Amino acid sequence: MAGLLLLCIACFVLAIGYGSVSISPTEIWQQLVSDQPDARGRIINEIRIPRALAAFLCGALLALSGVIMQVLLRNPLADPYILGVSGGAAVGALLVILAGVSALWITQAAFAGALLSVLLVFGLVARGRQWSPTRLLLTGVVISAGWGAVINVMLTSSSANNVQSMLFWLMGDLSQSQTRSWHFLILLAGLLILLSQARALNALARGELSAAALGINVQRLKILLYFSASILTAVAVTIAGSVGFVGLVVPHMLRLSGARDHRWLIPGSLLLGGAFLMLADTLARTIIAPRQLPVGVLTALIGVPAFLVILHRGFRRSGPQS
Repeated sequence: MAGLLLLCIACFVLAIGYGSVSISPTEIWQQLVSDQPDARGRIINEIRIPRALAAFLCGALLALSGVIMQVLLRNPLADPYILGVSGGAAVGALLVILAGVSALWITQAAFAGALLSVLLVFGLVARGRQWSPTRLLLTGVVISAGWGAVINVMLTSSSANNVQSMLFWLMGDLSQSQTRSWHFLILLAGLLILLSQARALNALARGELSAAALGINVQRLKILLYFSASILTAVAVTIAGSVGFVGLVVPHMLRLSGARDHRWLIPGSLLLGGAFLMLADTLARTIIAPRQLPVGVLTALIGVPAFLVILHRGFRRSGPQS
C-alpha cells in the first residue's frame, strides 16, 4: 500500500510536469507557493492539476467497479462496461454533441444515459426473479449490442465536424473533463461500502454456497454490489468517456501479485487504477505533443501487454501446483 501511494504521488507529479510544455519539479513547487503565478503557473493550476485529478478519479472508479464485477460474475474477463453502462452513457453524450448543445450538458446527458442502461438491465433481470450471474451477463451483453447499434446510426448520420468529437469521447478523452465535489464523495462512499463488505466478498469469491454457509445474505449482497458497481461506472464514464482496460487489468495485476484479500485488494485497486490512468493520460499528452491522443488508446497500448505478461507469469507460477 505504501508503494502504491508513492506510485500515485509520482504519477501525479509527472502529470503536472509533462505535456506540450515541460515543467521541472522545482518550478512546480515555486508556482504552487507563489502569490502571483505566471503563465506556467496558470497551466499547472487551471489545466494540469484538474486533469490529473480527473484521471485519478476516473481510474479509481473503474478499478473499484472492476473488482466487484469480476467477483460477482465469477468471470476473469468481466469489466465495468459489461452491463451496458458505457453504451447508454455514450448515447446520451453523443445526442448532446449531435444536437450542438453546450458541452456543459454532456456530463448530465451521459450520466442520464448510464442510469437508463442500469435501469433497463436490472428491470429486465428482476422480472425473471433470478439474479443469476449468467442471466445478468447475457442481459447486459444484449443491451450493449443495442446501444452499439444506436451509436453506429448516430455516427453514420452525423456531419464530419461532429464525428471527430464523438470518436474522441467514445475512445476516452480527458481534455474536456470536469470534476465536482460529488464525484469524490461517490468515490469515498463506494470505497467505504466495499470495505465494509470486504469479508463478505472474500467468502463470495469461494462460491455462493460457501458464502451462504457463513451466514451471508448472498442475494442482498449481490444487489448492493451490482448497483454500487453500476453507479461507480456511470460516474467514471461521465468524466472521461469510455476508457477501456482499467477495470479489467488493474484488479488482475494486484491479484496475480498476491493481493487476493479484498481488504487490501479494494484500496490497492483504487490507488493503482488512479495511478495507471494518470500515467496513461500523461503519455497521451506528450507522445505527439502539442497534439493529443485519446487516453483510451494509451490504456489499451499499456494494458494489453502488461496484462498478458502478468497473466503468463501467473500461469507459470501456478503450473507446477496443478
